[in-house]
Amino acid sequence: MLSIQNISVSYGDHQVLTGASLEVAPGAIHGVLGMNGAGKTTFFEATYGRVPRLAGDCTLEGRPLQRADMAYLETESFFYPMLTGKEHLRLCAVSNPDFDIDGWNKLFHLPLDQLSDTYSSGMKQKLALMGALAAGRKVLILDEPFNGIDLESSEVFYQVLNHLRNQGRYILLSSHIMETLTNTCDAISYLQGGQFTRTYSKEEYPDMQLQIRKSLQGKIGDVLEGL
Repeated sequence: MLSIQNISVSYGDHQVLTGASLEVAPGAIHGVLGMNGAGKTTFFEATYGRVPRLAGDCTLEGRPLQRADMAYLETESFFYPMLTGKEHLRLCAVSNPDFDIDGWNKLFHLPLDQLSDTYSSGMKQKLALMGALAAGRKVLILDEPFNGIDLESSEVFYQVLNHLRNQGRYILLSSHIMETLTNTCDAISYLQGGQFTRTYSKEEYPDMQLQIRKSLQGKIGDVLEGL
């Protein structure tokens, strides 16, 4: 089990997370849903160890979670300048030399001999996902992985995530698009006010969608009536 308990993070006087907790079973994809600014990325970065936590603990299978356990796909991935796509992947796979770059690229169709600087945003997103896969880690944190990719690439991503699920990986996934999560995840936690207010099982997804839409429609309607 991946257990993330009571994570609290502040930026100056602004408290972003106030005791956020969730658990992920092996071979499960767990979605994180929330409005812009809810703290999804902060939660991921606190889990990964990139931002300091005021409080909270992360454990994996009963021991402290370490960065070496995780691969993190950020919303805006960094690529070293003047490296080809293949060189970037070789760096990512330095601790996983058996990663089959050319084999995986049969799915992603990237011009790996070209400089990654020349890639489109969608191509860079595919390269970033390949980099996360190349690391060969047990825990994958994927922050908005479907951003900027086309329909065909989205289907590839769905199939890859299912493959990773079958391997028993622990996967955390965020998206602003509810349908992306409901199509992919085994459970979805809703982040609001610095905490996960509820975790929904697959059977509860229709109820989740209805509740969130009703809440948003009420807020939008109130604004429109005042115009």
